[in-house]
Amino acid sequence: MFTASLGVFLFGLLAAIAGGAVGAAIGGNYAFVMTGFMVLASWGIFAATGSTFGFDFLAFGPFFGPYVAFAGGVAGAIYARYKGYMTDGKDVNSPLAGLGKPDILFVGSLFGVFGYLVQIGISKLPWFGTHTDSVALTVLISGLAARWIFGANDRKLFAGSLHNPELFHEDATSFPAKIKPGPNGRWLEWQEKPSQLLTIGSLFGVFAGTASLFLAANVGAYLTSKGFANHLAAANANSFAFGVSAIIILFLITNRNMPVQHHVTNIAGLAAVQFFPLLMGSTFAAYKWTYTSSWDSHTWMMALVALLIAAVFGIVAAVLAELAARLWYDRGTSHIDPPAASIWISNTIVVSLAALLS
Repeated sequence: MFTASLGVFLFGLLAAIAGGAVGAAIGGNYAFVMTGFMVLASWGIFAATGSTFGFDFLAFGPFFGPYVAFAGGVAGAIYARYKGYMTDGKDVNSPLAGLGKPDILFVGSLFGVFGYLVQIGISKLPWFGTHTDSVALTVLISGLAARWIFGANDRKLFAGSLHNPELFHEDATSFPAKIKPGPNGRWLEWQEKPSQLLTIGSLFGVFAGTASLFLAANVGAYLTSKGFANHLAAANANSFAFGVSAIIILFLITNRNMPVQHHVTNIAGLAAVQFFPLLMGSTFAAYKWTYTSSWDSHTWMMALVALLIAAVFGIVAAVLAELAARLWYDRGTSHIDPPAASIWISNTIVVSLAALLS
């Protein structure tokens, strides 16, 4: 959207300057919760009008796109630690405007611009740009960059460690044992064991898959009757449950041990709508979505299989996020987002595998 002309590119750039500052001002996680609300609002706009401007600008663009607003909050937090304004560079909950330091907001703006440019660049890469989640990958790259620039324990610039090996378990003999969560750091204690990951991944995966299939079918059929492309709803269907999951983060901020699962719902919903057309003997691009009220028993059975596939990929996403947490987050000085790391890898796997099987 923001590369159609120089004018719209500059408009988006200025919006990203403001969006990154807003993310830092209100705090990264509050900004991400707002992303969730923007997603649901965008679905209302889309279902009523067929326009995707809500997704393109409000939810996943420079207004409250995570690679701008959330990333601005992440960078602002570690910069505040670097400057001695706060002690916890991982704190993406606190509204940083409360520190009364305008330079934090300027850093948020810089990372908003960084995210805006990087996301556009990734999306334009041949093949890869259309076979990954450029938003999630940009969030990860931005977090890694912020850690490298501001995250050193001795407060030197461009010296932050991504793995913090000095905090590896000393008596461990294997790499997985060295990065195992423990007293030196962990992400979510209630969501790190295999049994926990299997449960969250599979059940939230089915949860997201059901919504994604219903939206792809019913909104898709409705918009088709209005002259829009049939698969337009399916292309955005996984974002709905993702938006719900993003709003759930609000309750995590209030010190409730809520499950963090927007990576699971995003990927599971994607898997459901990508593989359902294949199960029906078609492809994602060619399949004609119809109202669920018209589905026969065979179609419902294939939808059931698609939900099982969604559960599998929900588990994959959950496991990858915990692995990313153990690599970058647990012992670190700043927030490097485990769900973002999981989403871009899982998205690439799902979309590429579906294309291959087509």
